[in-house]
Amino acid sequence: MAFSGPFEDRLAIHELVATYGDAVTRRDGDAWADCWAEDSVWYLPAIPGMEEVKGRAAIRAAWEGAMPGWPFQVNIQTLGAVTISGDTATGHVYTHELNTDTEGLTQRWTGKYTDTYVKRDGRWWIASRGYAVLHIGVA
Repeated sequence: MAFSGPFEDRLAIHELVATYGDAVTRRDGDAWADCWAEDSVWYLPAIPGMEEVKGRAAIRAAWEGAMPGWPFQVNIQTLGAVTISGDTATGHVYTHELNTDTEGLTQRWTGKYTDTYVKRDGRWWIASRGYAVLHIGVA
């Protein structure tokens, strides 16, 4: 089954994933960073220097450092699967992005995040996120 575990937890993770994409699109660093657990890890193997970024503060700094290179971005996150076991969960998310870089080149990116989530004090957080590019095409 693509989705398993208590409905309330599945809904909370759906909302976490949607919040992430919305915060990217709005360029809201506070809301975006608030999706990550304090001790989280972000894996971006295709980006030199960002192969493994550890901790919410370092993840936010890496994101804020990268965003000026993309003055326009719409980021849609679609939860493809989630399996919940107590206060931990695994899942994957497909990303659909419309990106314009500083040279004015606009592309459509499709990617996949492989995620783990953790529930602390009644709230779900991203514990780890590994990104893989599936396709990049012209807009």
